[in-house]
Amino acid sequence: MNWRTKLGIILMIACVPAFLAIPALPFLETDSETKIKLGTILLVIGEVLFWVGGILVGKELFTKYKSYFNPINWFKKKDNNKISEE
Repeated sequence: MNWRTKLGIILMIACVPAFLAIPALPFLETDSETKIKLGTILLVIGEVLFWVGGILVGKELFTKYKSYFNPINWFKKKDNNKISEE
């Protein structure tokens, strides 16, 4: 794995805290304008980190890691015991 792929994976992982911080914003003791600005900034930072990381890792790895970030795929069972029809 080269440095670009490693950096891309790190950037894709680094976007997670930005997205996780957004639901906590309503509980801050600041005015609404500050919460909206901070939410927008966190959303943009998270998206930029994710997509730049995706560009660095390449199409194949990006598609693979993108499926890991999809909550629909988190609890699916992998069917490794499929019998191939011959």
